[in-house]
Amino acid sequence: METAARWLVTGAHGMLGRDMVDTLARHPGASVTSADHAMLDVTDPAAVARLVPGHDIVVNAAGLTNVDAAEDAEDDATAVNGTAVAHLARACADSGACLLHISTDYVFGGTARSPYREHDRPGPVNAYGRSKLAGEHALLRLLPEQGYIVRTAWLYGEHGRNFVATMLAQAAKSRVVWAVADHTGQPTWSRALARQLVQLGQAAHAGVAPPGIYHGTSAGHATWYDLTRALFDLAGLDPERVRPAPHTMFPRPAQRPAYGVLGHGRWRVAGVSPQAPWREQLGEALRTPAFAALAETARARSPHLETSGR
Repeated sequence: METAARWLVTGAHGMLGRDMVDTLARHPGASVTSADHAMLDVTDPAAVARLVPGHDIVVNAAGLTNVDAAEDAEDDATAVNGTAVAHLARACADSGACLLHISTDYVFGGTARSPYREHDRPGPVNAYGRSKLAGEHALLRLLPEQGYIVRTAWLYGEHGRNFVATMLAQAAKSRVVWAVADHTGQPTWSRALARQLVQLGQAAHAGVAPPGIYHGTSAGHATWYDLTRALFDLAGLDPERVRPAPHTMFPRPAQRPAYGVLGHGRWRVAGVSPQAPWREQLGEALRTPAFAALAETARARSPHLETSGR
């Protein structure tokens, strides 16, 4: 399926964007334009219209991802996560490029009891989710034949702030680490998502992947508490140091969906493999240099858990 293609990656200095560029560098047939914000402001329609032509596949990894900040700046979030997607979709429609746009499980309300399907009705509960849903609507309206929405969730990676890195840092400072046990989702390694996006882009470029919505998350599901215990176990730390907590213990400006598990039914029609289970991904991620160094530091500096009286 792999054919020579010209790729444009927006948000190329972000966590997913850097993994996309690194992953594409391993594909001899791919030429890549790595566009950070300095090269391309996706909210500038003229700049988008100038840069997109000449590319076959555009991966939009740019976005305003600070969920809490979006509550007080919804217009700004919508400009980046919504209106900018319309600019990219129009430019791709004019040039004939495919657009792979990254969205989120936060377009759903979190009240489901089984995995959300790609065609289930969205109902975001915060400004960030509404801004991302605006981007989805723009893409589906303006680029129905060449547009691909890939929703992901609980993303972590080597190149940016994320929960896994935060918990490893916390392990080096605190005997006991608290983690939310009443919110469920799918911890997803950004490099695993990048690999899947490359496969989808190749299938789209070859004309064998139907356009529309896909769910780019790991297999299985976990709470933040489950994830933290697994992280400690795989990193050589004592999982008994992790304690379950209700989400109300960590009040945030933006409401989070309590359940964000996504179904993966559409990948088979695209001929693309679903992602590996979340714990398998986490183990692979911890073998990368950046995470391995964080784990080593956590082991070296971790306070000992007092077990007397338990």
